[in-house]
Amino acid sequence: MTGAPDPRTVEDRHRHRPWPRCPLCCGLALDLGSARTRAWISGRGVVVDVPSAPRRDAGAPYPAGPGIRAEPPGSARTLRQLLGPHLPRSTRPLVIVTAPVLDGPAHRTRARAVVDVLRPCGVLTVSSARSIAVAADADLAGPLLVVDIGAHFTEVVLLCDGAVADARRATLGTADLDGTTTPGQIADAVSSMLTAMLREDHTSLTVDALHRGVLLAGGGALRPEITHHLTGPLPTPPRVVPSPHTAAVRGAATLLRSAHTHPSSTPSPSSLPAGRPRLRPRPSAE
Repeated sequence: MTGAPDPRTVEDRHRHRPWPRCPLCCGLALDLGSARTRAWISGRGVVVDVPSAPRRDAGAPYPAGPGIRAEPPGSARTLRQLLGPHLPRSTRPLVIVTAPVLDGPAHRTRARAVVDVLRPCGVLTVSSARSIAVAADADLAGPLLVVDIGAHFTEVVLLCDGAVADARRATLGTADLDGTTTPGQIADAVSSMLTAMLREDHTSLTVDALHRGVLLAGGGALRPEITHHLTGPLPTPPRVVPSPHTAAVRGAATLLRSAHTHPSSTPSPSSLPAGRPRLRPRPSAE
């Protein structure tokens, strides 16, 4: 007896499966930082971690990463050169890009223009602060303070239920420590931003978050001379995120896996390729 196929069977056939066994697409998480460019690919882990600015020595073994300040055409070419050898053939990746909170829509527009060279099936953006909180497996149900000390700037972000409630930025970072800036000055800048948040917050969110403990990430979290200076002004010692320099891209990867298996990401049969794409064998490094 023949008849129309069970629609549930058709839907299951085209539903995304967990990576790296999904034949429909691969996943790519990107952190296009001003100092480092990092990329995570499903089934492979972090495959790219390179400087975003050109290296001075002509014998550099890899091209510079695109970063967030470079012009999109050049950044796109560099991104394709960096990631081309790592992406499986005949797939259109689902991409998530971390974005500093205060870079705003301009950064997201630039990031989308850069990743278009990879022919993504979809592009998502997420704040670096939320990615860091996810990488730390933090409880997002309550208020949370995230301090991200990068190479060129430091952000202090207040999250409430995972959304940004307040954010401040100082144009100081670890790259400034080679000059006249001291670790204490970076710590003082963080304290000043927290004080401003407390002064302007007419709720108890910032106070509650401070007593829960500040999450500390970015390259500056690897510098004990900075974390030491931060311990005194805070009511609770800051909690350094595991591998704080890669927390943003790893948290983005976790969010990407959730988006990948969400029912809304299931493609319609008409949008699927005619045949199953051929995937290159690759070891699992997740």
